[in-house]
Amino acid sequence: MRARGFTLLELLVVIVIIGLLAGYVAPRYFSQVGRSEIQVARAQIDSLAKALDQYRLDVRRYPSPEEGLEALVARPASASNWNGPYLRKAVPADPWGRPYLYRSPGSKPGYDFEVVSFGRDGKAGGSGEDADLGVR
Repeated sequence: MRARGFTLLELLVVIVIIGLLAGYVAPRYFSQVGRSEIQVARAQIDSLAKALDQYRLDVRRYPSPEEGLEALVARPASASNWNGPYLRKAVPADPWGRPYLYRSPGSKPGYDFEVVSFGRDGKAGGSGEDADLGVR
């Protein structure tokens, strides 16, 4: 009686096929992850901008740079008409784990505020997943 099993050649063929499939699927999967992080950042920035606008309607000004985005969840001492919290949860970090940059007024003339994420690399500038995202 002969024992049944796989030959070394058959195992190598299966390993090569799995490697080829992984080489084809993995880059597509990881590019989707990068795009989804960008979409999450845009959605969070949009939510923060809407909360900032609601804050301005109540308090009649945007939070100062010292108050920052935390003014959306905790009443600042100088905000007598504060009617928050304006966010359901704490101020989120960007999808890469860094806090959003808040400026008021914005860095360009005519911008009341800016909420910015520097993207995956955490540095100003860049392109693709490293590009800056924000509302200005």
